[in-house]
Amino acid sequence: MASDLYRDRRACDRARLARDPRFDGRFFTGVLTTRIYCRPTCPVKPARSRNVVFFPTAAAAERAGFRPCLRCRPEAAPGSPAWRGAAATVSRALRLIDRGFLDDGAPVEALADRLGMTTRHLRRLFLRHAGASPTAVATTRRVQRAKALVDGTAMPMSAIAFAAGFASIRRFNAAFRAVYRRPPSAIRRARRRHGASASWWRVPP
Repeated sequence: MASDLYRDRRACDRARLARDPRFDGRFFTGVLTTRIYCRPTCPVKPARSRNVVFFPTAAAAERAGFRPCLRCRPEAAPGSPAWRGAAATVSRALRLIDRGFLDDGAPVEALADRLGMTTRHLRRLFLRHAGASPTAVATTRRVQRAKALVDGTAMPMSAIAFAAGFASIRRFNAAFRAVYRRPPSAIRRARRRHGASASWWRVPP
């Protein structure tokens, strides 16, 4: 099953060291010394193998306390086959989350009802197949949408917050800071100042 790829440490480490594009989106690498997670294709000098761990999804990496790399931009990774290859119910739930089902403060209970199961069972399935709760996955997806808008548009932050699915600007700022350890305005300023090829976000091995 594709969702178990991240458990094969040797295969993931080979793909990471080779920057193999076939594995982009299939797992994410967490660097223990920096607490940053990356795509396997990240162009930064690879960390030592003993200092890395692997996750099935971006949400799982963030749940473990890692923040996204600003160089390889995990939010731009292809849709994870680990998610697509999971149980049909989880795959359907992920599609609904991608479409914004849990945006604007919608409860997980509503998603469980839509899928015809208990909230407890839905959470158990998510932890098994996605490595994080439905709420964590939804928050990660909202922050990823927001990050893409921060990088690629001149939209004001208030507009980005609502376009990404946040119920308020306060929640947007809090979620963004929790992931990137800095406000979205700082990310935009730094990107404009240094350009897309800057090295200010370099992740040391």
